[in-house]
Formats: sequence, structure tokens, C-alpha cells
Amino acid sequence: MTGTRKGAFPGLDEHDLGRLAIRKLDAFVLRAPIATPVRTSFGTMTDRPAVFVRVTDEDGAEGWGEIWCNFPSVGAEHRAALASSVFQPLLTGHPVIHPADTFEMLTQSTAVLALQSGEPGPFAQVIAGIDLALWDLWARKADLPLWRLLGGRSDEIGVYASGLNPVGAEQLVREKAQQGYIAFKLKIGFGREQDLANVGHIKQIIGPDCKLMLDANQAWDLHTAVSMTGELESFGPGWLEEPMRCDRPMGEWQALMEHSSVPIAAGENLSGADSFHSFIESRSLSVIQPDAAKWGGISGCWPVITAIRAAGLRYCPHYLGGGVGLLASAHLLAAAGGDGLLEVDANPNPLRTLFSGPIASPSKGRVALGEAPGIGITPNIDELEEQYSHRAARAECKNGPA
Repeated sequence: MTGTRKGAFPGLDEHDLGRLAIRKLDAFVLRAPIATPVRTSFGTMTDRPAVFVRVTDEDGAEGWGEIWCNFPSVGAEHRAALASSVFQPLLTGHPVIHPADTFEMLTQSTAVLALQSGEPGPFAQVIAGIDLALWDLWARKADLPLWRLLGGRSDEIGVYASGLNPVGAEQLVREKAQQGYIAFKLKIGFGREQDLANVGHIKQIIGPDCKLMLDANQAWDLHTAVSMTGELESFGPGWLEEPMRCDRPMGEWQALMEHSSVPIAAGENLSGADSFHSFIESRSLSVIQPDAAKWGGISGCWPVITAIRAAGLRYCPHYLGGGVGLLASAHLLAAAGGDGLLEVDANPNPLRTLFSGPIASPSKGRVALGEAPGIGITPNIDELEEQYSHRAARAECKNGPA
């Protein structure tokens, strides 16, 4: 056991699987056409991309992960190319004793190349997806659900429906409420009048017994954020997410916390343990939201999650992609415990719904992940590529829906 991970993963330390060798790494680019674009304050998604990662060991056992690839629009193809050209030679044949050791090896081996190319984000995202696949493989080899391998005590978690657009969210909210959701997250950052009108309208639809969170997607400066929190607090939001850019000075985040009675959330765009620990130690956030498919996977995020929980802060994983990464995020939350909520995108996306397992059927805002090994599902990649490969998606967009 290396010094860097000693005691950090007590659940896995109880299930020593010995040394494994990865025979193959595959990255699959998938794109699902959508009728209604998904809007944020900084950009629009006109289809739903996903990069699923499969690692296969020398015994033929498989593990599945997912690489964040929502932006820019060509991001999925780029991440998959990085996985194949840069990371596959490093991983295949490499003796894997612990996923965290391999996470560190991949990070250190490509650190200079990431700097040289000016792409630390994409490199970190690919490593995160590979790490998720390795942990899924480990859990399957141990014949345990991932949440249990990580030392969790319960498979039950809370969920909320997110990604509500600034226009046309009413029907989607009603549908999700009928499906068993009791918490929702609305996108704001589109101008004061529109934001306040949208929040008031959605609050009226869901009623006082349901919770509404708000996401500005880094749209404001400090002055605007302070002003808007003052106007939003009367609606009693569960939290206000990313009101400012993630790279704003820590003093601005502290000032916002001092002036806001609304809980402040962020974390999806932080990268590296030091960044998270700065926010934890400064108490500049109430809710911290690492995205395990964007940075860290499980090996990087788990120590951060442990620190969040130890500090008495709320851990709510960020996630907005396909079903593989969603399930991995769900297992992380179940293992962590606490009162966190899992983000489940409310917008249509077959690459999520086909592989979300028990998350597809919440009851009173909660789901149970069950005892299936790993993340609990195995994608049929042949069928997926036939229907949702990037070539198939582009052809459908060009020709129109059947």
C-alpha cells in the first residue's frame, strides 16, 4: 500500500484483489439527437454527447466509465482521441494494484504533455473516465456494488431533477413531479427580470413542499451575485449554484457568503484537490459539488468528499451526461452518506435513461441502488454504436427525424 492512499479507501482495502493487468482500453463516442436544445448562460447543447470508456483486464473482465464531454461541441471526439492515442499505451499492460495508484501514474505521466498542449482540462477528464472504469472493474471483480466496495452502509440516496431551461420548463417540471421527484434545479443567469419571473413561476408550480435550487452557471460578477441573492432569498432556494466564475478570488466568495442567506454551491469546475481544500478550509461554500467524470474520478474525488463531510459541509455530486457516469456518481453519494442529493438531468437523453438503472424510478425523491456488482449495468455497445454513433447522429440531424 502506497503512502498516498493509506487509509483513504478503507472499503477497498478490505478487498485486496491483487495485481491486475489491463489488456485493452476502448473509448466510444455517442451522440443522441434532441428536439429541444439545452440552454445555459454560457452556451447551448444541440445534441447529447457521451464518451463511454471500457477497460478490459487479462481475464476478460470489464469495467465501465464515462468522460465529461459536453463542451465544446467537438469535445466528445477530442476526448476519445486523447484516450486512444495518449492513455491507451500507458494503461495497457500496466500492472494495476490499486485504482488510486494508476490514477496517480496517469496524472504524473501526462502532466508535462497537458501543460505543453495547454489542455489540462481534457487530460483530467480522460483520466477521470478511466478511473471510473477501473473502480467499476474492481467492484465487479469483488462481486460487490460500488457503493459497498467504497464502504457505504446504505444504497439509498436522494435525487433532484436538474437542467430546467429558462423557457418551456413548466411541462417538464410537472412530468418529473409525477415521476416521483420532489426537488428541482432551474437555470438562471439570463437577466434579472426573466430570472425572477421564472423562479416565481416554477415555485408556484411545485408548491411549498418541494425544494427548488438555482444554477447561474458562472454568469455574474460579485456585485450582481450579491444583488441577486438578496432578491432570490424570498423564494427560499435550496442553494444558488455557481453565481460567479470559479476562478474569482477567494475573497469574493467569502464576501458573497457573508452577504447571502441563500446557501452557495459550486465545485463542478474546480480541478485538483488543492482547489477543493481551499474552499473547504475557507468555508466559502455551503454545498460542494465535484464532478467525478470531469476531474478526479473516484480516486481523486473520494478524499475530497471525505474532507467535505468531515468539515460538516454538504456533498452533492454534479453530473450532466450519460447513464454510466450518473450511476458512478450515485454510488459515490451512497458511499459518502449524509443528506446530499444526486443531480439527475431532466431533459430528454436516451444515453442517460437507457443506463440509469434504478435512478429512473424515484419514489418521493429517493432511489435504492441495489446489490448488482459494480455500477449495476453493462452497456450493449454494439447496439449503441449502431444507433448513437456520432456518424449516425449527424446523419439523422441532416436528414431529419424519421
